[in-house]
Amino acid sequence: MSLPPEKASELKQLIHQQLSKMDVHGRIREILAETIREELAPDQQHLSTEDLIKALRRRGIIDDVMKELNFVTDSVEQELPSSPKQPICFDRQSTLKKTNIDPTRRYLYLQVLGGKAFLEHLQEPEPLPGQVCSTFTLCLHYRNQRFRSKPVPCACEPDFHDGFLLEVHRESLGDGTRMADSTTMLSISDPIHMVLIKTDIFGETTLVASYFLEWRSVLGSENGVTSLTVELMGVGTESKVSVGILNMKLEMYPPLNQTLSQEVVNTQLALERQKTAEKERLFLVYAKQWWREYLQIRPSHNSRLVKIFAQDENGINRPVCSYVKPLRAGRLLDTPRQAARFVNVLGYERAPVIGGGGKQEQWCTLLAFLCRNKGDCEDHANLLCSLLLGYGLEAFVCVGTKAKGVPHAWVMTCGTDGTITFWESLTGHRYIHKPTNPDEPPVAEQPKPLYPYRTIGCVFNHQMFLGNCQPSDAVETCVFDLNDESKWKPMSEEAIKSVCAPGATTSLPPFPPLCASTIDASATSNEIEMQLRLLVSEHRKDLGLTTVWEDQLSYLLSPALASYEFERTTSISAGNEEFQDAIRRAVPDGHTFKGFPIHFVYRNARRAFATCLRSPFCEEIICCRGDQVRLAVRVRVFTYPESACAVWIMFAYGVSLL
Repeated sequence: MSLPPEKASELKQLIHQQLSKMDVHGRIREILAETIREELAPDQQHLSTEDLIKALRRRGIIDDVMKELNFVTDSVEQELPSSPKQPICFDRQSTLKKTNIDPTRRYLYLQVLGGKAFLEHLQEPEPLPGQVCSTFTLCLHYRNQRFRSKPVPCACEPDFHDGFLLEVHRESLGDGTRMADSTTMLSISDPIHMVLIKTDIFGETTLVASYFLEWRSVLGSENGVTSLTVELMGVGTESKVSVGILNMKLEMYPPLNQTLSQEVVNTQLALERQKTAEKERLFLVYAKQWWREYLQIRPSHNSRLVKIFAQDENGINRPVCSYVKPLRAGRLLDTPRQAARFVNVLGYERAPVIGGGGKQEQWCTLLAFLCRNKGDCEDHANLLCSLLLGYGLEAFVCVGTKAKGVPHAWVMTCGTDGTITFWESLTGHRYIHKPTNPDEPPVAEQPKPLYPYRTIGCVFNHQMFLGNCQPSDAVETCVFDLNDESKWKPMSEEAIKSVCAPGATTSLPPFPPLCASTIDASATSNEIEMQLRLLVSEHRKDLGLTTVWEDQLSYLLSPALASYEFERTTSISAGNEEFQDAIRRAVPDGHTFKGFPIHFVYRNARRAFATCLRSPFCEEIICCRGDQVRLAVRVRVFTYPESACAVWIMFAYGVSLL
């Protein structure tokens, strides 16, 4: 009798859970050691599988296991194909939490056993039970698997105690179904990317550290187990300053049959570093030559924003093309415009600067951007370009300026019919570009640009980099015929591929998959709405006013909020007729209705209320006086991947005119 894959997976899971609970692996190791010591003849070189099974039967291990196995009917959570794997916490003293563990695969069990020397929090008081405090969260990415630790209170010695089970396999070799051996794993150069996020009491996130862990040292350790301390450095201007230390333990599971010598491991890592350094050196030599040629075309090119390298959060200069890669969102996002809306609702925040001196440059790796849920315009543009490339569009990141010469980045797509579309990643707006001809007579009517962009220095994606070498870098006169080398100077695609193609260098951060939202939209909408009702009632009480809520009128506001979000996503307005008709029926004769919608990308009700009061239209509704005043408020939360959300709020009132 054959089982369907999900049932077979559930059965394996239950068996492994029980085996871990009974510590069967530990008992087998003990019996194996005893058998080798007591029963193995001096002339024998190894113990056969048959001998081991006989020893296990003799000591009753197999009978004990069969007696203890109970097959329960718990439902197993089905994981969406597009959803990254959830954190798997593995504890030797307890059971392995429910997860699909394939006994034919190799796993790396990474434990975080506490932190120390987080000196910025040296004076942090011990939080009282139930008290809201700032927290640290550790986010990990390894070979398309995403993990997140439990939040722990910020302290000088944060109490991290989490375990993560990372699957190690080599799909590109066609051996995805075989257990990886030591030699195979040594050739897997992907690091474990760790990002430390601080969340304050208001829910604001800060990027504390970003670290790439080289895990392959465990392959040369005795029994495939090693302990290490990881020093985390700051980000941006503080990338040379230590922020703290994490104690970690790495263990291969199942244990390795054969470990490599540490010398072999070190030699492999040294060769990889040497190869990467040589590729990066050759690309730098080429980039310098390309730049000299670009300046020879026109000396004024020196003032154009031609960005070949950009610093990441760790202060490392990387080619800009390495920040973009075709990214598929699975079933989390259905259309390019929905992807643009998702990028738009991620928060905007410029890299912090200590003191004056203008903008601090910091292009974040994708994992750091997603985990923090906010970033600068370049981070938004890189993500949107990657998503549009994933949808099969010819997309590029544009680097130039907005009004007043402010540096900016946005996205451009080139249609098969030659249509050039600009996508503003911070707002989700789209603009069709129609170049003006500066040689036309003044009386000739020229298209007036609606976009906010002024100049453009270069465009790039994961395969191409082109510098604008037209006489003027003004966007409105720019012709985007990227195949015309008299207008756009290209870099060698082979040179870009040598340092930016997946797996080209070991220093290239791998792209993580997107995570499904963990926010319950209905529950969150209700919670924010109840908080706003309380805040409005308290505010009106301070003004000496009573508050009467009209539940039916509040409910009727829902279609309007859904229509606003639909319009933001698709640029199509729909459903207004039904909403207006319902309001006319709900508001009696002799009464007037007034509503005020507002949009946020955060879920802090108190902060949203304070912002609403700064609007004279909203303040008029909240502080309305008169006979038979009926107030209404409706909140609608729309969720997107990475737990990003668009929060729409509408305040309204119906009041008698008599």
